[in-house]
Amino acid sequence: MKVYHGSYTAIETIDFSYCQIKRDFGKGFYVTKFRDQAEIWSKRKGKEHRSEAVVTEFDFSELFFRDKDLKVLRFDDYNEEWLDFVVLNRKNEDEQQAHNYDIVEGPVADDRIAEDVDKYVEGLISKEKFLSDLIRNPSHQMCFCTMQSLQALSQPKGKIDIAIYDIGNNIVQSLMTNYGMNELEATDKYYTSNTYTQLANETTEFYKKDWTEIYELLTQELK
Repeated sequence: MKVYHGSYTAIETIDFSYCQIKRDFGKGFYVTKFRDQAEIWSKRKGKEHRSEAVVTEFDFSELFFRDKDLKVLRFDDYNEEWLDFVVLNRKNEDEQQAHNYDIVEGPVADDRIAEDVDKYVEGLISKEKFLSDLIRNPSHQMCFCTMQSLQALSQPKGKIDIAIYDIGNNIVQSLMTNYGMNELEATDKYYTSNTYTQLANETTEFYKKDWTEIYELLTQELK
């Protein structure tokens, strides 16, 4: 999966000392699968630092979601558990994390939502009102909270990786449409399949096939 980090400079080495506390998912290195979201953030950071806006692209392997050595927390949507977790981190004044997860994924508390989070923390609105007033615009963020988690990120390698990514993106969307899966279910089903293992092995040259052929192999495997 392609993910993006918006900043005022290109990211060559990830340094946690630059990461801020009191963020949605705690202190860590944040990326998003939505490039336009990263571009908005990069323009904001560029303006703050009187610099250009730069979006750095990374490859993230979803296989790390199933890595037994990493502790992962994933929120599929805005909900009560997401709110409690965001509040836990936004209230934390310590450099030490308020949680022990390596990777956290979920929606973003944008400016409007962040204001309501602050009101909820101050007791000005109830949890029920906060959740009922949410406008669910598509958003996404992933926080890499530990040095160990950074092994899941890499710089793009070339045309073959792009071809594999494009095939996977089409397959995940088809699984969601044809099997009624949500995105997390479809992603996990695809990236833990034998079909993906063969596709990721460049010697099979599966990446040269049309994505529909790979999808047909996967559906046969799922049967």
